[in-house]
Amino acid sequence: MAFAQSTPGSTWPTKTVRILVGFPGGSTPDIVARTLAEPLSKVLGQAVIVENKAGASGNIAADQVAKATDDHTLGIVINGNLTSAKMLYPKLPYDPAKDFSYISLLATAPLVLVAPAKSPEGAAFFTAAAQNGDKWNYGSVGNGSVGHLGMEVLKAKTKGLAPVHVPFKGNPEVITGLLGGEIQMALVPPGIAMPQVKAGKLKAIGLTSGRSAVVPDVPPLADAGVQNFNLEVWAALVGPAKLSKAAQDRLNAEVPKIIRSEDARQKLLNQGWQAVGTSPDGLKTRIKDEAAIMSDIITARGIKLE
Repeated sequence: MAFAQSTPGSTWPTKTVRILVGFPGGSTPDIVARTLAEPLSKVLGQAVIVENKAGASGNIAADQVAKATDDHTLGIVINGNLTSAKMLYPKLPYDPAKDFSYISLLATAPLVLVAPAKSPEGAAFFTAAAQNGDKWNYGSVGNGSVGHLGMEVLKAKTKGLAPVHVPFKGNPEVITGLLGGEIQMALVPPGIAMPQVKAGKLKAIGLTSGRSAVVPDVPPLADAGVQNFNLEVWAALVGPAKLSKAAQDRLNAEVPKIIRSEDARQKLLNQGWQAVGTSPDGLKTRIKDEAAIMSDIITARGIKLE
């Protein structure tokens, strides 16, 4: 799909556009950013560069975007930065509700509930888990992560499910914990889960969403009896709240078209992402709905981070 070049009447951008990513190069938010950057540069007629500002679960980069004043700084943020960070971090330096202009929900991916290879399948897994109560453990990449909060929501929706949280430094360590028997389940991204599942080392119990083109062979958790549970990891494009109207109008018009193009869809799918490309209102709706779910579970479990 060819994209139109910047027209002479365009008032924005007037210089290089920066997209800040709060995670290292090669991370999933970074992949989404780089999938967008090249075609966006062609459309805008200006260079679009991706800068990685890793740290604090993406909050360092999010704060820099919120405080940017050059009208040419944007950011790729994830769920937590916009839905749960303010509830988890009492000293969060930015306000997700006030400090950003929302541009588009770019891409989503379900999580996969994985367990050791010898675990029972489907509903039988949850029966076994309930019988073992807090004798079983689950892993995540840390307190407040989507794997942690998502599992707490799952526990609240599944009778008898009571595994104890064991935080790890990263998903590779979570997988090691599963393989070594330290933990009995975890919610992890498809790109992390499926190589181990296909190798017969782990078992995929189900997806935290409906059927997904990202992992077409894995059934939704609803098939195992888990009702009204839908959780995805996602990446969105935002700018500072004071981003000019010219910039917002241009990005609102161009970004969804780019992300929904066949080329971008396929690139994202190959990396384990489903292309979305919403309007600003579509992103706001996702934030509102998910923030309500996370607020309930954070309050109920008394989860706080420093």
